[in-house]
Amino acid sequence: MPGSLDEGLLGLLEGRHLSPAQRRIAQYMLDHLPESVFLSSVELAERAGVSQPSVTRFATALGFSGYPDLRKALQPLVVRSNGREPQQEGNEFQSAIDTDIRRLESLRAELANTDTVMRVGRSLAESVPLPLLGLRISSAMARSFGYRAKRVHPDVRIITGGDVVFDELLRAKQSGASWLLAFVLPRYPVASVEALDYAKGLGLRCAVITDRPLVPFAHYADELLTSGVNDRFVFDSHVSPLMLSMLVLKALVDAKPQRAQRRLEEFERMARSSRIFVPE
Repeated sequence: MPGSLDEGLLGLLEGRHLSPAQRRIAQYMLDHLPESVFLSSVELAERAGVSQPSVTRFATALGFSGYPDLRKALQPLVVRSNGREPQQEGNEFQSAIDTDIRRLESLRAELANTDTVMRVGRSLAESVPLPLLGLRISSAMARSFGYRAKRVHPDVRIITGGDVVFDELLRAKQSGASWLLAFVLPRYPVASVEALDYAKGLGLRCAVITDRPLVPFAHYADELLTSGVNDRFVFDSHVSPLMLSMLVLKALVDAKPQRAQRRLEEFERMARSSRIFVPE
């Protein structure tokens, strides 16, 4: 079994044909690592919104005799990954921050292998223009990424909604785009899935940044990059997906370093002559 908790659970899930209830259990566990592997079967069933027998059948579907054996297999990975059992939570604000820290730690562990992020960065660097899609809550991340990417990429097109999403995707393809980078964070807009479907129909390849591997639109993604959101707040915190997006941007820069350096220097000259920023 792989050494990290995320890898361990994902490895068990790979290739399994799960029922809808079992997929809900799997997604809850992935979203709430490492706490979920210390829950009883009754607690896990209540939190995932399924019956207790569904939890037992879920464990059996993964090749275990029952849920206790599944827990025993996963719990040692918590200690192996973190060097300790989960600490007692502090107040609600500290607890919320702790959840973001765990998401970042999980992302850090996954990036022991940087092949996927570097490959995506190279692909996006080669796509001119580079369309970015982010609707509703994901629009902020698309704009943030796009604001920075425009400094190092010759033609970035940010698509954040309205009735022109398909128009913008078509124009990007007609202008030579080969890839689309889409941000699709929960709750997932139907319009985002429709846009991915349309983009694939145009012949664009799609890199998707989202929060989990088992999203219902994963089949549209040529490259799926995931990092969990923090749902301990009234509204989700996107600290970890934002970090993932910045790493993709770094990979894009690294793919064309001379182009990026030239454009950054041109921007700095313009910024100084136009007095855009307050002097330090």
